[in-house]
Amino acid sequence: MTTVLHIHPEDPQPRLISEAAKVLRQGGLIAYPTDTTYALGCGIGEKAALDRLIRIRRLDNKHQFTLLCPDLSVLALYAKVDNPDYRLLKAHTPGAYTFILQGTSEVPRRLMHPKKRTIGIRVPDHPICQALLAEYGEPIMTSTAHLPDDEFPLTDPQDVRDFLNNQVDMVIDGGFCGVTETTVISLVDGNGPEVIREGAGLLDAIF
Repeated sequence: MTTVLHIHPEDPQPRLISEAAKVLRQGGLIAYPTDTTYALGCGIGEKAALDRLIRIRRLDNKHQFTLLCPDLSVLALYAKVDNPDYRLLKAHTPGAYTFILQGTSEVPRRLMHPKKRTIGIRVPDHPICQALLAEYGEPIMTSTAHLPDDEFPLTDPQDVRDFLNNQVDMVIDGGFCGVTETTVISLVDGNGPEVIREGAGLLDAIF
């Protein structure tokens, strides 16, 4: 049975945030709101939860996973980045961007692109995300709550509860989200930013 927590989107209740972080620590899979759409999340090393996420979204083995981070203080642990790229990240986080970088050995191989060894890094601009990351104490493996047969990601909390009931351990109902996913920017090739997907983050701020 999926637990539902109603958490205030602007002033998250610490007791409820603690409950959600406990589910992550116990290896659970959660659905939660972000500054773009709803997302699915679990601990970085939780293989069983990751496998459930993969089944829900019907992902193939080339899917690019992303780490949800509170800020850039953990960046060097999980990704390789040079100074110009770091300045770009710093200028556009938190925000509706996912940056693709070379992963380090700290990232489980199953989370990285199998050939490119890349990982997404995302710093969300959402109080629930930031409170959850602070309570959990480390990045969260995250993926958009975009069901395989749907045109758009989940954005209505009632839909999140209905479609993911008994598939995730917890749903954080933080109200409505948007329908536009993050803008994805690759910084892998060393030739400046490359747009992989145009989304909620403004491109004219990148170039």
